[in-house]
Order: sequence, then structure tokens, then C-alpha cells
Amino acid sequence: MSTHTPVDTLRGSLAQVRTEVGKAVVGQDGAVTGLIIALLARGHVLLEGVPGVAKTLLVRSLSHSLSLETKRVQFTPDLMPGDVTGSLVYDARVGDFEFRKGPVFTNILLADEINRTPPKTQSALLEAMEERQVSVDGRSLPLPDPFIVAATMNPIEYEGTYTLPEAQLDRFLLKLVLDVPERDAEFEVLRRHAEGFNPRDLAGAGVTAVLGAEELKTAQAAVASVGASPDVLAYIVDLARATRSSPSVKLGVSPRGTTALLAAAKAWAWVSGYDSITPDHVQAMVLPVWRHRVQLRPEAELEGVSVDAILRAVLAQVQVPI
Repeated sequence: MSTHTPVDTLRGSLAQVRTEVGKAVVGQDGAVTGLIIALLARGHVLLEGVPGVAKTLLVRSLSHSLSLETKRVQFTPDLMPGDVTGSLVYDARVGDFEFRKGPVFTNILLADEINRTPPKTQSALLEAMEERQVSVDGRSLPLPDPFIVAATMNPIEYEGTYTLPEAQLDRFLLKLVLDVPERDAEFEVLRRHAEGFNPRDLAGAGVTAVLGAEELKTAQAAVASVGASPDVLAYIVDLARATRSSPSVKLGVSPRGTTALLAAAKAWAWVSGYDSITPDHVQAMVLPVWRHRVQLRPEAELEGVSVDAILRAVLAQVQVPI
């Protein structure tokens, strides 16, 4: 007789999601896991990588395997807030304005090259990310649940881009870096295309829906109930404080950053089959959760110091609770 609980079944289904996404996307397992953790922790994700490393395909195939709706917005310098959130349109038949919902009314919004749009449009997206609602004409319209933003940034081109405000960067739970795949993975991509793989036909690639929004909500509730001992909480605080006192750092991790690390560590612990988080779960999530929250001093940047290197140094120097 099976002793699997519904939560164990959910965990198994989420592991199957990785397999389904792998039918369409090769060599980005870490990014797939990161997106699943973000969904479980109800957080948004920054995806950084050069063009052509399957960022869009990754989000589309994940949505497909979770039966979630996804919409894509190409961020450009002339994009207006209403192009994202929706706008009031005059309806001549009823002689009044009606609200036409924008692409933000979806489960996973793929914001392509988010740093190409002006601050005004970015701030409209910020309200949606933080409040999970859109304000129109004095009314607040709730966004679908679940709702996350997966925003891509091109790390190479800076011409015609706008720096994301610190407040907005802080709203992203994770920053995932998608590297160019290894030789074997790149060969596998090419082999699939040679055999007729069509990235626009996910069903044809064999990607099937494993679970839906309701099961995902159950999993989110299970993640929220994962425990954390005072020792582990103190460890997170000590790590954050160490980033603030690093000589290369201008701006260290904020208290919002510590709560984000706790949320991500809970999700990773739950996915790994634990009832409470351990220092290992915290350490595993430090780089993706904090790499976009630390600002370096200009002289450290000139010397080629990286945020990831500083975070690794912090992990090495802060005492781990036994």
C-alpha cells in the first residue's frame, strides 16, 4: 500500500515539470528549478543572458507544463504604462469608457528586455508586481493567481537602456543567469532542430501539462508552512549584515532581502523534501536571491570584483550554525 501523501505527490509532479521543460529546453536545469522556486515562493524572476539562450522558450514551456497562461511583452523605449496594464477605451454603443485588460492580466508575464523601457512604464509594472493589482479610474482590479513576472535583461547591450531602480530590483525574488550551453548541450539543441523540432509547437515536442493552478496553490501553502529555527534565522541575518560591512560594497542586502532569502530557502527545502530549512538550503539560495541586491563601490567595479565573488566570500566567513 502506498504511503504517499498528497504533498508528496505534488512534489513528484513538480519534479516531473523539470522533465517536461527539458523536452523543449536543453542545458538550463538550474534556471528551470529557479523558476519553480519563484512560483512556489510567489516571487518574480530576473533572467539575465545573451540573446538566443532560450529564455522565452523556457518560460513558455514551463507555463505549458503547469497549465498556466503566459503573455509576452517586448519592452521598448516607446512602451506606455497602458500597453502593459491595459487602458480605458470609449465604447460608442454604451456611451461610456470600458477597461480593456492589458497583457499583465496573466499567470506568467514575460517582460522581454525590461531595461529598455522608461521609468514611468517600469513603475506601472512595479505596482502590479508588488500589489498584484492594477489601479484604473479609482478602482483596483486584482491580477490572476498565481501571478509572477519573468523579466529578461541582455547583459551586453547598454545603449538605449534604462537602469532599473533599486526599489524595482528589490522586488525580484531571484536573478538567474542563463549561460551559453556546454558543447554537448549545444550539440543536442542542434540535433533536435535537425530532426524537425519546432520551438513554437510545444505539444508537438511532447511537452504535456503535469499539474494546474489549484495544485500549485496547494504547494505554495505547503511551502509557507515550512519551519525555520531561530539559529537559521540568525544565520540569515548575520549573512545580510556581512554584506553591508564588506569594504567593496556600497549598498548591502536590505531587510527585504533577508525575507526573500527565507522565502526562497523554504521553497528549496520543501522541493528537497524537508519540513524545515537548514543552513544548506540558505547557502544554496544566497547567490540567486542576493546577487541583484548588492551594489558595489565604483573602485571595486573597476578592479573587476563581482557580486557573486563577494557573496561567496561572505558565505565562507560567516559561522554556520551546527
